[in-house]
Amino acid sequence: MVQVGVSRHLQQFEEQGYVILREVVDRRTVDAVRRELAAIVDQIALGLRAMDHVQELYEAEPFETRLIKLFGFAPQLSPSQLRTNLHRAGLFGLFFHPRVLDLAEAILGPEIRLYPNYTVRPKLPEDEKTLVLWHQDAGYTAADWSGKDHAAMKQLSPADLRMVNVWSPLVPATVENGCMQFIPGTHKLGVVPHVERKHYLEIAESELKPRLKDAVDIELNPGDVVLFNNLLFHSGRPNRSGMIRWSCDWRYQDATQPTLRTHQGHLARSIAHPQRVVRDSAQWAALTFS
Repeated sequence: MVQVGVSRHLQQFEEQGYVILREVVDRRTVDAVRRELAAIVDQIALGLRAMDHVQELYEAEPFETRLIKLFGFAPQLSPSQLRTNLHRAGLFGLFFHPRVLDLAEAILGPEIRLYPNYTVRPKLPEDEKTLVLWHQDAGYTAADWSGKDHAAMKQLSPADLRMVNVWSPLVPATVENGCMQFIPGTHKLGVVPHVERKHYLEIAESELKPRLKDAVDIELNPGDVVLFNNLLFHSGRPNRSGMIRWSCDWRYQDATQPTLRTHQGHLARSIAHPQRVVRDSAQWAALTFS
């Protein structure tokens, strides 16, 4: 039986294409993620010093500004995403959060994989490569079939992939620092045409322009999580705050479907294969991006 709260969230997800869970992730879990990312930034700083790019490690600089200082010599070289190095114990509690998985299970069914593109994004101020244009995630799937499972592609279209996108900030996400925007209800349109831009795809103007008036800002605090359909029109505002907008995004997929990628991800819930589910932080840390 679907719980009352989950049922209400499921209805909004189906009607609007997204649902926000406020304060669903506890502070301890958020802090654990931030500590892991701070450790990754430590490694980046040491690497920059080893290459004589910086002399100062800026260890006293806050989490929200340290990367800005470290890449002051060449802002264009700053990382826009972290992905393959996220198998660290402190990230388990976020990617496998039980209440988030409960809603994902209500949407997708009992077989759920963590899809292989879980990502952390440090969105630096005025960084062109982090200005995410209006798109559908399924638009990227449609645009990039190379190296994938061609037999499966004959049976599936990008719109057929049963996925739930999840996004959560590690600092307050505001209009000023580049929060996301959604156009509610656009997940019902199927995959629409996209055009190539310098860094990203963008929804064709004929599809986007008539609907921009309905766009809403998705301002969230650490501990909040938003789940959205992979067909929903969404974008990221520019960061004009002078600080880094750190966020995590990941996807859950119906694990009975192929990923259409060379990587297969990791099981988060399963009745058919319970022995393959990632159970705890130590197991997560021992795995790799695969």
